[in-house]
Amino acid sequence: MEKFLDAYLERLRLQFPGFPSSTAHEIASAFLAFKFGLYENAVRECTHAIALIPESGPNAALKKALAIIRANADDRTRSRVTPDLSFAFSPEERRYIAIDLPAEKVEDPGTFELDNALILVYVVALLTSPDDEETMGEHRKLILRLLTDYKKAMGFD
Repeated sequence: MEKFLDAYLERLRLQFPGFPSSTAHEIASAFLAFKFGLYENAVRECTHAIALIPESGPNAALKKALAIIRANADDRTRSRVTPDLSFAFSPEERRYIAIDLPAEKVEDPGTFELDNALILVYVVALLTSPDDEETMGEHRKLILRLLTDYKKAMGFD
């Protein structure tokens, strides 16, 4: 899955050439807050990042990823067990996600959307926030684990 992640990073490098450092840091902070279980902070960081990201094709997918993470973080702060499925990647946004499976191969749509959101936000933060590059690099194994969970469904056996 290392090669798959590297290819995804290269594909997105062209789509997300950069953000102002403050915006890139907010994106990285949103990922890290969620990853560390700081869900109230994740809600706040996602909200800030969404407001800072300009409108464009790839950015719409990034904003959706942050909205998915925010909704999941909010659910966790309120101890909701059922994920909010009203946030999902549109067909146009799906071209920017790492794992694009047909609906019949997706066992848990809420987890599937969240995993794709986390992977997208991680990769964009890694690509656009040089100040957070080392910290983001430390979480590569988490992203590889998420990808490995879908290895069979993606046909990588």
